[in-house]
Order: sequence, then structure tokens, then C-alpha cells
Amino acid sequence: MANNMLNRYLFENLSVRGELVQLDETYQKIITSKEYPTAVQRLLGELVVATSLLTATLKFEGSITVQLQGDGPLTLAVINGDNNHNVRGVARCSDDIPDDASIHDMLGKGHIVITIEPKDGERYQGVVGLEGNDLSEIIENYFARSEQLKTRMWLRVGEHNGQAHAAGMLIQVMPDGTGSAEDFERLEQLTDTIKNEELFTLEANELLYRLYNQETVKLYEPKPITFFCSCSHERSAAAIITLNRQEVENILAEEGHISLHCDYCGTNYTFDPMEVAELFVQANQQGSQQTH
Repeated sequence: MANNMLNRYLFENLSVRGELVQLDETYQKIITSKEYPTAVQRLLGELVVATSLLTATLKFEGSITVQLQGDGPLTLAVINGDNNHNVRGVARCSDDIPDDASIHDMLGKGHIVITIEPKDGERYQGVVGLEGNDLSEIIENYFARSEQLKTRMWLRVGEHNGQAHAAGMLIQVMPDGTGSAEDFERLEQLTDTIKNEELFTLEANELLYRLYNQETVKLYEPKPITFFCSCSHERSAAAIITLNRQEVENILAEEGHISLHCDYCGTNYTFDPMEVAELFVQANQQGSQQTH
């Protein structure tokens, strides 16, 4: 069973490209960092699959962030991925979201923001309203508006053998302009037949053969998708010394320590009074050295 993998493939005679993402552990790490309502867990699964599919479009070193923002009980859901297919995500929501809540029930009036940040080059951000019945339709509409490329996306979240799984597929017309609408429509109809069980359990070769055995499909080397959080003890220390010293002393007097929590991975970083004092001593020494 291939999981936490991104597979890219090409319909060689039809000028259409495809992608397949299958996640278990990577998705599980995102939804266990905090206690999320079931509906939010499901949406985060769809969002991490969608973002993973989009990372395959990055032709440079950099990152892509997909955010859902709204005025409902779910105010933010965000997944960040990069060209190495490292992903992490977080949501901010109230606890009273019903299990069967739709994306519109959760977000209310809102929008989707897709941000692309090359390591070298200009940052690009696209913002569109939540037009569509679900996340896949919303992203398809985004592509129709911003990229003018016919795109279909299938996002599935569920359980297999008692474990949470998230998976999805994408097909997109190549930008060379040679693909026909009839070919794309036929591939849409074939891909529509995919079952959750197949998406969660089958290897890419077998899955693609079941769907497209009449087509000539070129399957590229798979890429692993990994949960990765960039938080660290050092970054937390750097955050503390940006605070007002008296404010820090007040927290220490009240709590006996300073604790920083990473919402992305659930890690806590705790600093006792001695460590905090040493941080400020080092910061002052570095500051004095820079002024001489």
C-alpha cells in the first residue's frame, strides 16, 4: 500500500496531465496536533491533499500556502507545502461544529487565498470567493479564473483499517493548447468512478490501470510527502527576546516559566527564569557588539 506519496502522470496522446496523492501518517500528524471537530479534521484532510497536488506544479524552490478564511465558527484553515513536498497545517475554530457541517456551514462568508513564494523571485497571491459546493469545486473555479486551465480535482477523506486516510486526484489540460474538450471530458468520466477504498489502498500503477486501461499513461517516479514543522527551541528563544523585558518578568513571576506552543505540530517549548535571563544577556551582548 503506497501512502504519503505524490504520483505524477501524463496522458501522452491527449495533452492532459494528472496527479495522485495518498496520505495516511502525514494527514494523521496534522489532525492530532490539536483536538479538532470531526468536520474540521475532514476539511484539513481535503486541504492537505489539495495543497500536495498543487506543490507538483511548483517548478522552482519555494512554497505554496492554501488558506481558507471566513467569518463562521471556522475562521482559518491553512496548509503550507513546499517544492520538496513537506507539508504542515493548522485550523482555528470553535468546538461546537457539527460532524456533518459543510465547508460553507463552517466558514460562512469567506474566501480562499493561494500564495506562491519562490525562494528567488516575486511572491504571488490569488484570492477568490468560496464559489462551489465543496473544496474541490472551489479550487477548480480558482483555476478557471486565474490560470484559465481546465482542471478537475477529486478529494476524499475517510478511514481504512481504523486509520484516518486522505487522498485525491487531479487532471489538468496542458497549457500547450492541443488538448481537446472531448478527451478531457472522457477522462473526467473515468476518474469519477474512483472509489474511496481504491484511493486509500491501491498502488499507483494498479489504480491508474483500473481507471485508464484504454489510454497511454506515463507514470513518473513518486515523490514522498512528509509532515514537517519548522518550529524549534532556537526560534522560540528568538521570539521571547522580541518581547518587552518587563512583560517577560511579569509572566515569569506569575507562571514560574515561559511556555510557547506550536499550533502546527503541538510541541511546547518551556524556558525557566535562568534560561530567559541568559537569553537577554546574550541578546544585549550581540546588540553591543553590532554598535561598535
